[in-house]
Amino acid sequence: MTGSIPGVPVDNTGAEPHWPAPFAERPVDATVRVPGSKSLTNRYLVLAALADGPCRLRAPLHSRDSALMIGALRQLGAEVREVPGDGAFGPDLEVTPIPPHSGGQEVAIDCGLAGTVMRFVPPLAALRSGATVFDGDPHARARPMGTIIEALVGLGVAVSSESGEMPASLPFTVAGTGEVRGGHLVIDASASSQFVSALLLVGARFTEGLHLEHAGSAVPSLDHINMTVAVLRGVGVAVDDSTPNHWIVNPGTIRAFDQRIEQDLSNAGPFLAAALASRGTVRIPDWPEHTTQVGDLWRSILTEMGATVTLEAGTLTVTGGSEIRGADFADTSELAPTVAALCALATGPSRLSGIAHLRGHETDRLAALVTEINRLGGDAEETPDGLIIRPAPLRAGVVYSYADHRMATAGAILGLAVHGIEVQDIATTAKTMPDFPQLWADMLAQGSASAQRKGAGTPGGTQH
Repeated sequence: MTGSIPGVPVDNTGAEPHWPAPFAERPVDATVRVPGSKSLTNRYLVLAALADGPCRLRAPLHSRDSALMIGALRQLGAEVREVPGDGAFGPDLEVTPIPPHSGGQEVAIDCGLAGTVMRFVPPLAALRSGATVFDGDPHARARPMGTIIEALVGLGVAVSSESGEMPASLPFTVAGTGEVRGGHLVIDASASSQFVSALLLVGARFTEGLHLEHAGSAVPSLDHINMTVAVLRGVGVAVDDSTPNHWIVNPGTIRAFDQRIEQDLSNAGPFLAAALASRGTVRIPDWPEHTTQVGDLWRSILTEMGATVTLEAGTLTVTGGSEIRGADFADTSELAPTVAALCALATGPSRLSGIAHLRGHETDRLAALVTEINRLGGDAEETPDGLIIRPAPLRAGVVYSYADHRMATAGAILGLAVHGIEVQDIATTAKTMPDFPQLWADMLAQGSASAQRKGAGTPGGTQH
């Protein structure tokens, strides 16, 4: 499957067989725990590599994206060790920071398809002496990188490509001198909030700190920048974000920390969506009362779509209504593929806006969602900044993932309500959620056991 051109999916010879998405024969009734937040894990890993002493991450995410970040930090000189912890999804991590004045030989960083690696690590590499070569998966070379490259050049860091021209995407080489002066820097971060977060995470280690100014159309996913600011303040970094589109990071040390990572609320989305798709109930324990994760928006999004949502004693409970209601949703960010899957099952039209930046994610998510929903008989179209999805009966078929984990989980949601859905490359979910197929099966098995105890047997889906 090419995956790079929505609408032209072709199976690769020898590729893994398609995954038959389980159909919900009855309402789901399950309690689900999901692994740690990728966004928080990779932010804390970067800060641990720059801290003034050893750090510990408790219950971090163990996935391809976090493994790529760990590999990158090890290449830059940090030590990252797995140690026993009390998390259900793997060991804790202990990080010894990159030694001062490290560098020398050329090193290579594999970014895979991880936006946090390809955008967060180059400013970090600028602080070492020597060349750092960045490259990744074929799909990664299509992701926008020009802003971070231009920012580094604006900070006096040499960035080059094999062709000798100024690069705008992977691959490229950062030639660090051991320090970055910092100061006032103006960028256009309208393509991704990660450009802002990348510079803020290392700004305290610049000689003059950093005054970052955004000039351009609105920055998407401001929640992720707010997360970065909160994480920085939690490790003793002074950040002033009181003026819109300006972030001032004072120079100084990054305090060593011992931090427990919240579970990934965005990755909880497909499981919560299962409650609506099957007219059942899903519970997520240990839901934080206060969080900077964008996934906390599930509480309002799913309520608007007709679910009953409660948060009591740390457990979020979602029960699907008699129908899935269509609605208008603004700036759903990384939640959009899951929201779109539910909208394709809804009884009324929906509009998703403020998500034009999703065209630059693992794939062009807007084009991919339209292609895959329409392939199944749905009615979806792109707008300049989002999607319109209208009610239409769906049929069996293959949902192609385009090497995008959230496209794959969107297919799994559709499969709960539509007989005969298959997902191409379900393994891509390992990017942020290892063992997703088993977690999905375990959720459905809980519902089956509950139904047998209660004597229930109502089919979960309505679109056969």
